[in-house]
Amino acid sequence: MSAVRPILLVEDNPDDERLTLRALRRSNLANPVVVARNGEAALQRVFSPEPLPCVVLLDLKLPKVDGLEVLRQIRASDRTRLLPVVMLTSSSEDRDIIESYSLGANSYVRKPVNIDEFTEAVCQLGLYWVLISELPPTLP
Repeated sequence: MSAVRPILLVEDNPDDERLTLRALRRSNLANPVVVARNGEAALQRVFSPEPLPCVVLLDLKLPKVDGLEVLRQIRASDRTRLLPVVMLTSSSEDRDIIESYSLGANSYVRKPVNIDEFTEAVCQLGLYWVLISELPPTLP
């Protein structure tokens, strides 16, 4: 029997963090949500001995280590290279989208400005990655 794996939210904006957590709670998912408020904390969590998260919701513009570098390091490790990573960001810049997918992002979602749309988008992300998508088995 395997434990429920957490969702890792990597977000430095307190308002976006609060909205995302509220939307994930609204989805009634059993998965706990672990928050990292900068890229360095995200990497420490991903590469810790703790079980891998089921999905990483990763912002691009982060203090200490940016989201693209976090993604690059996740994809460089055999243990984490299959870990689903969703870029959840306010950037709609083509170069950010292209670079994210080039580095192996599983999805790129621009944060809607409208609070209701933002909540619905995060709710759908949580449901998809936790309940619908077939995730790779965890690696030792």
